[in-house]
Amino acid sequence: MFYLSTAIAIFMGFLVIVIRMKASKHPVNAKKIILPPIFMSTGALMFIFPYFRVTPMEILEAFSVGMLFSVLLIKTSKFEVKDQQIFLKRSKAFAFILIGLLVVRIVAKLILSSTIDVGQLGGMFWILAFGMILPWRIAMFVQYKKLHNQLNNDLTVV
Repeated sequence: MFYLSTAIAIFMGFLVIVIRMKASKHPVNAKKIILPPIFMSTGALMFIFPYFRVTPMEILEAFSVGMLFSVLLIKTSKFEVKDQQIFLKRSKAFAFILIGLLVVRIVAKLILSSTIDVGQLGGMFWILAFGMILPWRIAMFVQYKKLHNQLNNDLTVV
């Protein structure tokens, strides 16, 4: 089970890198920034089942680590204006950071799986991922709105 979930995590990590690289070729809009955390939030339904439930302290730990990791993603997510449209800047560091975070996740999973039940660990890693994507996307949205408002103000002045 460890190998299968690790393989899936590696596949998903590389899929995110490919999607991110392709996304930089298309203009960004608020919906593209906001929807991923909304879609991911449906994963919280796993906590209906006792197998995945975590303690309040584990929630706090996992979410805090996710927020800490999000700082790296926030620092590498910048926007630029091309032809009066907003694009996500390509960042070489983003791919390396994402791979690094994936390695940290795999090592943590290997270490923690001997002391924490698999379901509970799955719940903690979902919380960690959500704690990472939520602040990252909020920061992206704020940055996007500033640039969007600035762009619209510049257009109305002309």
